[in-house]
Amino acid sequence: MTQAEMYRQNGEKAGEVGLPESYFGAEIKEGPVYYAVNALLTNQRQGDASTKTRGQVSYSTKKPWRQKGTGRARAGMRSSPVWRHGGTVFGPHTKEYDVRVPKKIRRIALASALSAKAQEEAAVMVIERIEMSAPKTREVVEFLKKVDAYGKRVLFMLETVNPVFWKSARNLDRVQVKPFSECNAYDILLAEKLVIERSVLDQLEQK
Repeated sequence: MTQAEMYRQNGEKAGEVGLPESYFGAEIKEGPVYYAVNALLTNQRQGDASTKTRGQVSYSTKKPWRQKGTGRARAGMRSSPVWRHGGTVFGPHTKEYDVRVPKKIRRIALASALSAKAQEEAAVMVIERIEMSAPKTREVVEFLKKVDAYGKRVLFMLETVNPVFWKSARNLDRVQVKPFSECNAYDILLAEKLVIERSVLDQLEQK
């Protein structure tokens, strides 16, 4: 079983803890990981870029001048794309980006990402319990410095939403706080250090 260092909230070591093999010792499958990450980034696109064609530009359809005899080039209407302020040819239009990922693929991608992090040296650590009565960014900074994670991309994976701890860490650059149920393969792969609450491992073992 893969082992990870466990720390208390003050940054002191509290021994080692075993990580569930089904999530941290699974076979790394690049296909589902690519599919899940690509779908996540695609779904974040707004798709609201839009341009007007020659039929949508607000201009009269009257012919600017007669066809022959003026010495100028032929012109049919002011909204022609070759004219200034005319319509746009092959421009972008509003589009919905919605890629659905099956639950099985998401689960495989999550396990592959966690297993990949578990193979990196000191990339996964466990924290016993997070209890804060009031938001204090200083305490989070002190913890990160003691575990050699200050200044790195850190993902705190908590059991449930913790508003007090989230407020304590939101001002720190490159630090992300999420419940484990909302974490995805992209968040895990992007982080350099994973800090997992002990209760999350207990839930994973029960599953």
